Amino acid sequence: MKILELKIMRGPNYWSIKHPKIIVLKLDLEDLQNTLTNEIPNLAQRLLRLFPGLHKHRSYVGTEGGFVRLLNEGTSLSKVVQHIALELQTVGGMDSGYGRRYATDQPGVDIVVFSYQQERAGEYAAQAAVRITEALVRGERVSVVQDVARLHQIREDEYFGPSTEAIVREAVNRNIPYIQNKEMGLIQLGFGVHQKRIQAAMTSNTSCFAVESAGDKNQTKLILEEAGIPVPLGRIVKTSRELEHAIDELDYPIVTKPLYGNQGKGASINLQTWKEALRGFSEAQRYSEEVMVEQFIQGFDYRILVIDGKFTAAARRTPALVVGDGKSTIRQLINQVNKDPRRGVGHEKALTHIKVDKITRGILRDRGLTLQAVLPAGEVLYLKTTANLSTGGTATDVTDLVHPYNVLMAERIAGIIGLDICGIDVITSDIAIPLPEARGAVIEVNAAPGLRMHISPTEGLPRNVAEPIINMLFPFGSPSRIPIVAITGTNGKTTTTRLTAHILNFKGYKVGYTTTDGIYIQGKRVVKGDTTGAYSSEFVLKDPTVNYAVLECARGGMLRTGLAFRQCDIGIVMNVSEDHLGLGDIHTVEDMARVKAVIPKTVCSQGYAILNADDELVYEMSHGLRCKIALFSLDEENPRITAHIAKGGLAAVYEAGFISIFKNTYKIRVDRVADIPLTFGGKAKFNIYNVLAATLVAYISHMEINEIRTALRTFIPSPETTPGRMNLFRLPKAEVLIDYAHNIASMQAISDFIKHTDAHPKIGIIAGIGDRRDEDVKQVGRLAAEVFDEIIIRQDKDLRGRNGDEINHLLKEGIYMVKPELEPKEINQETRALAYALEYAPEGSFIALFSEDIPEAVKLVENFRVIQHREAKSEP
Repeated sequence: MKILELKIMRGPNYWSIKHPKIIVLKLDLEDLQNTLTNEIPNLAQRLLRLFPGLHKHRSYVGTEGGFVRLLNEGTSLSKVVQHIALELQTVGGMDSGYGRRYATDQPGVDIVVFSYQQERAGEYAAQAAVRITEALVRGERVSVVQDVARLHQIREDEYFGPSTEAIVREAVNRNIPYIQNKEMGLIQLGFGVHQKRIQAAMTSNTSCFAVESAGDKNQTKLILEEAGIPVPLGRIVKTSRELEHAIDELDYPIVTKPLYGNQGKGASINLQTWKEALRGFSEAQRYSEEVMVEQFIQGFDYRILVIDGKFTAAARRTPALVVGDGKSTIRQLINQVNKDPRRGVGHEKALTHIKVDKITRGILRDRGLTLQAVLPAGEVLYLKTTANLSTGGTATDVTDLVHPYNVLMAERIAGIIGLDICGIDVITSDIAIPLPEARGAVIEVNAAPGLRMHISPTEGLPRNVAEPIINMLFPFGSPSRIPIVAITGTNGKTTTTRLTAHILNFKGYKVGYTTTDGIYIQGKRVVKGDTTGAYSSEFVLKDPTVNYAVLECARGGMLRTGLAFRQCDIGIVMNVSEDHLGLGDIHTVEDMARVKAVIPKTVCSQGYAILNADDELVYEMSHGLRCKIALFSLDEENPRITAHIAKGGLAAVYEAGFISIFKNTYKIRVDRVADIPLTFGGKAKFNIYNVLAATLVAYISHMEINEIRTALRTFIPSPETTPGRMNLFRLPKAEVLIDYAHNIASMQAISDFIKHTDAHPKIGIIAGIGDRRDEDVKQVGRLAAEVFDEIIIRQDKDLRGRNGDEINHLLKEGIYMVKPELEPKEINQETRALAYALEYAPEGSFIALFSEDIPEAVKLVENFRVIQHREAKSEP
């Protein structure tokens, strides 16, 4: 078995819209391609012994236990890989349940698709699943202990913490999108100008001053004391001598903790001897040179949570403990506690396993105990000095018991410190009694407090404390999204994207858009390159100045990682034709149509899929969509258009020389095509399609007709506004067209324009692309021969795996099929080929360059035009 390719999908993709986070594994079964599971002795028994959870796995039959039935009946080993990968993640604390297996047109090669929660875990699970399957087939002994441990570690390293997970889940329930920035540990909630950010339970609204104040425990204590809040007496010390003086003043028992710290790290409580005090002091200095020494307040440890100035929840926290039974050792008691199904590794479950660490051993040593000691029946032994859940502690919800005095006190503290999300640690005998009466005290105020104790208490009611956080960040009725227009198709994407962005900018929107030549924010290119993938889309959605996104979405990005968004407001499909076939397991134009169909399938229910009614494959995408549909066509008599309009649908049509909106029985004429510069007087038919699609976006976005008309007329095609798309230059002796056309459909569209151009001779500079099929390269030659009188063959810098002579030979084959007498000239370098044509072209000629390097080609033509103008002026 061999992994040929492993791709991580992060958004809606070719393989799944509903399950966007999936691993796509291209697997070569090699000599096992014809082997079924029921042909391998004891495979099912050994597999189920390793992974008992597989008994519950479903299969295409849809019932629990379906996979086991498949195993016994006989199924492909790639199906085994799929289910092992899913179960490995589940056992590793990341429940994953979606998977599929598909055969390819290559014998013995399958596509295995399965979901993941954390992508590095999904990638590891894929590789481990293949390794485990191979070992089982060979009859080897297999252990998955290390694999499960590794997956647990990946989860702890990279997955959301419980606080973040709760907030993100609540955001998703409110249909608020999010973007994860793993490098910075930040989560962006919302898109564009409406975005907010969180880091655990800290938000972009959280005051930096408040965080600094809460982090300085002495300053916090002084502020609270001044406000009449009960706090324990304490001193700051740096040395053991200062510690001794502090104890003389405060007396035992004491608490030591880092002056600057959080989550209970380095804190020690109820220290009753000098030896214990020194140990606590040393532990605290691991985190802060300055150590806070305080009186130990007798009572229970409570955490009160205040969000947006309002009391939200409270929990009583208990340190990790065991209760003796008179016969079990302390280690055995710990193991028994850890068997609780609610306990897991780190934050994977509601409770955390109790670990025997340095603190635990110190407690045992101070009490003269070892792990082998047996506690008397009923005796309680606390194993930690703090009550943090992350060290195995437990929590009991007491929200409904908190006395009104204590509620007011907590809300005052949050306001005094200035925290929007505030965790207040209180020690008191009873939270139902006012703190002063119970002789309790506030011992700490926390920014970014942990939420797990409230979300999943060990006892009592779980509290959805994430809801008020989301309500604070996004009050009901306030937006979190920006409108997204996603544009795909074989040709016309970039021009439609630019035109749409121009129209929306004319309306006053602050538009961010992506194209094949760069990312643009409010009309300024901020990133150069082919930016039509998920990263580029996400770049725009993360920009805080953008309030409308127009995103060109190419085939490559959708196959490589999927989309950067779960839903869009408008999805446009321009056309589908034979291009890039044979790449990425897309072999037919129907396969390509399924790739492009990802865009309309992601349109939200109230949004519009804008589809080309003149393209059968595009029109077929309308079936089964759950959104509104708008069509466009160059033919007002197109039966698809007439049927759609008869049902009350919306369409844009080229009729009687006009761009018109058809709505119900009404026809709204927007503008004459001849007056829209992008259509080149109506001769560039392919650009009329682009205008129709963009006009629909404008109309759906509630723009007035006169606004749409003016915007269309002010979009002037040029190397600046539409680089590489119908860039026409009039030189004194010739006319030059530079275009990026790189496939058959785009060349046919350009050829149709050139045929209606009155010029002679017509000179074409063409190239073949190495990763296209032979027939595609020959077709480029045929098309060129049909329209050009002279042909120059150039070559791309990247031949994409082919030999240059081989490509040129295929182009010539195509040329000779149409004009056997035409002998093309070969000049490999693009700029040299263009320079040759410009130098030797007769007066009145038309030169068309299908360019790879648009900026260089434009620069050369501009320079040549200046030279020719100078020469023309100097002639007598």
